[in-house]
Amino acid sequence: MQRTFVVGCPRSGTTIVQAMLARHPQVFTLPETGFFPRLLGGLHCRLGDEEARPRSRKMARRLGLTRRYGRREFMQLQQSLLGPEQPLSRAPWFQDDCVARFIEILDGLAEQGGRSMWIEKTPHHLHYLPEIERYLPEARVIHVIRPGIDVLASITDAEMRYGNKSFSGGLMQWVVRWNRAAEVHRSRIGTRNHHFIFLEDLMQNPAEEWHRLCSFLELPTQVELDQTCHQNIADLKTEPWKRDALSGLPQQTESKVDHLFGPQLRELLRERLASYEELYAASSLFFNREDSFPPVVPVRSLDADTAEAAGAAAADGHFRVA
Repeated sequence: MQRTFVVGCPRSGTTIVQAMLARHPQVFTLPETGFFPRLLGGLHCRLGDEEARPRSRKMARRLGLTRRYGRREFMQLQQSLLGPEQPLSRAPWFQDDCVARFIEILDGLAEQGGRSMWIEKTPHHLHYLPEIERYLPEARVIHVIRPGIDVLASITDAEMRYGNKSFSGGLMQWVVRWNRAAEVHRSRIGTRNHHFIFLEDLMQNPAEEWHRLCSFLELPTQVELDQTCHQNIADLKTEPWKRDALSGLPQQTESKVDHLFGPQLRELLRERLASYEELYAASSLFFNREDSFPPVVPVRSLDADTAEAAGAAAADGHFRVA
């Protein structure tokens, strides 16, 4: 069973990548589990939030015992994954056993669906890569990256439109969070089993990016894809901002930056945000791609014919894979 994690900053485009992969007949995927933050805690500290302080590790943690809160969260997650009718085992006392049980559950769900791979997409798992790499050294990780100022505009829009508290905190806090995410992304450039997708590339060249992604995951491209994403990957009642992404068909959308931020604020944000261009260029050096930023042009939706055509588009062998 192949295991893959899709990570990134919230509102960076991780859902569209997950929905694209959900259309492949060999891929099983599911709604965000938030497994590692729920089990291990400490998310706000890892995000770089100013008010968060690292907690001293108690003897129980040093011994590998699971926190009481983590065990409770594990039981809730286990029930949501297996369903209320399934008998549930008690939450393991040790963290290693919790992780092993989590992997076992996802492996089992994928096998029940006749799939050879599962993909878990929780953006904040980006900040738990050390644990993921320790427990699952052969797992593959897909980094989805979008310009920081676009992420901030999308988060601001989602907060105002839907009033979701997960997007609250103010622009400066999200500047820090995006900068921290950029640091983590950059630390994994050139690392084995890590693949980078820049959202602008996906929008402009969906066939080429699809071919590169399938090459990284060792997924065949000469297969019939579902016309849309039929797997359950989000609850639109609680996550309505994901509606447009759930089709799994990349489409260019209008930037919210100019509509939401005035010239002075845009300039301030760009000064404080880590350089997206430098991150893009650093990735280019390792993955044999041109360091350029072509103008945005409308693209066709990715369908089975487009995926097949990707073989010709990437015939020169330049794949951005680790």
